[in-house]
This record gives sequence, C-alpha cells and structure tokens, in this order.
Amino acid sequence: MDYSRLAFKPIHKLDEEEHLVFGWFSIVEENGVSVVDKHGDIISESTLEKAAYDFVLKARMAGDNHTRMNVGQLVESIVFTKEKQESLGIDLGFVGWYGGFRITDEDVWKKIKMGEYPSFSIGGTARRVAYEETR
Repeated sequence: MDYSRLAFKPIHKLDEEEHLVFGWFSIVEENGVSVVDKHGDIISESTLEKAAYDFVLKARMAGDNHTRMNVGQLVESIVFTKEKQESLGIDLGFVGWYGGFRITDEDVWKKIKMGEYPSFSIGGTARRVAYEETR
C-alpha cells in the first residue's frame, strides 16, 4: 500500500523486550499540502500541536481501538512542526506527531506484533468548520 498522502503511517519500531511501540500518530501536511484523514477531516498544524500537548498533560495512556483505555503509557511525544524542523536543521517533507508507548496489556501487544494494529489512531473531539482552499 502507498502510505504517502495519508494522515497516518505504519508503526515502524517495536522493542519486544520492553513492549515499546513507536511511530507517527498523525500526519497533517505533506510537501506543503494539507492531508485529508480517513474521516475527510483536515487538521491544522497548530490544532495538532495543541491536541498533542493536551494529551501529554491530561491523558498519556494508550487505548485499544478507542474503547478500552489504559493498555499502555506514553513514553515519547513530539510534534514536528515546520518551525521545530527548521530549528533542528531537518526537513521531513511533512508535519506530524511522532511518539511511542509502552504497552502493558498482553492482548494488545500481541495484536501489534501480529500486524493487526498496523498504525496509531488518535481519538478526540472537535468542532468541524468548513474549509476553503486558499491557493
């Protein structure tokens, strides 16, 4: 599957011994173009950054398909905004939220290892507003 131009990318790193899983939680822009997620939504860089900070401050736990919570704890989180990338001297070609979790639930860990959960899925609530292309 071609994962370019999607709001997610596949999980890319597992640490079997520590039950750690890492990857992109969300991609909101690629090559200067807003990415449309599988629900047809566009998330701005600033909205993603605020949501990520809110998650780190208030939740920090992994869920199992947005239903059963506390199956793991957040161990890493960074939103790679354009400004942060510039200050780090890198250009990823996209803007997104990267991180990792330590998974404490054995059933969820098995599903991750077997590829049943191939990517992260961020949940949340939002107020939808109409989007108008400005280009």
